[in-house]
Amino acid sequence: MTTSTMTFPTPRWDEGTTVIAPPEGRTGAWAGAPSAVRDGDTIYLAYRLRRPIGEGRGFVNVIARSDDGVSFTPVAELRKEDFGGESLERPALVRTPEGRWRVYVSVATPGTKHWRVDLVEAGSPEELGAASPITVLPGDDTVGVKDPVVLFHDGGWHLWASCHPLETDEHADRMSTWYATSPDGVTWTWRGTALSGRAGEWDARGVRVAAVIADGDELTVAYDGRATAEENWEERTGLAHGTFGRLTAYEGDPVGSPHAPHGLRYLSLIDLPDGRRRIYYEGTRPDGAHELRTEVV
Repeated sequence: MTTSTMTFPTPRWDEGTTVIAPPEGRTGAWAGAPSAVRDGDTIYLAYRLRRPIGEGRGFVNVIARSDDGVSFTPVAELRKEDFGGESLERPALVRTPEGRWRVYVSVATPGTKHWRVDLVEAGSPEELGAASPITVLPGDDTVGVKDPVVLFHDGGWHLWASCHPLETDEHADRMSTWYATSPDGVTWTWRGTALSGRAGEWDARGVRVAAVIADGDELTVAYDGRATAEENWEERTGLAHGTFGRLTAYEGDPVGSPHAPHGLRYLSLIDLPDGRRRIYYEGTRPDGAHELRTEVV
């Protein structure tokens, strides 16, 4: 990365710690897709557990709490059966200005390449598992929507989601990031494409915004990218900057796991009371599985 990008914390791997191990130690078994929120001295973390294709895929989103940011105790579960989904992907955990708790859940429609986003809301993280879902980003026959990043900022709701074209199954892995706004975080209006892949670059096949830092109207974001269809599920992390509806990628190489095929994705961050930041991310282990890791930067 160039020096101009260093205001955004990026993973260093060797300084990280495993937070959640995958269900099994083999390719296709994942723990990750984290979304973290700090509430006073407590850190809440939503994450996805996955088994290989044909053996369950993303079978549950877990909400857990921690006093130190490393050792977590599960307090609620959102299982794919609760949503009628074939698989679940990254959840987005949010606390509203009124103090309520939400999870935006990425749900795969059975037998298709389509994804939608549902919302559950409750008075506490422990109650989220019993909340009834509503669909807030349905997608349609032409596009699947998943992996939202949700931000309440300057009196309004903002969202960046990974959108996948559904013209053919062959190209359904392609992704760009679309931007939306909302008065309440429930009813969303799409505002256009915020970030797209760059021809001939490491992110040519697709990009997905993972984390956002807002300074007024200026943004710095971490995003996941891949160059080819074969790199699906093993995206690496790059940085971009710009405004809410239009982002430009920084030049330079992405950050990846030291273990082939080098996946490092779904970065999430929280501000700590001492001015530092704690980041969470999903990365590839030597055995091909993915684990959820954390670092303080």
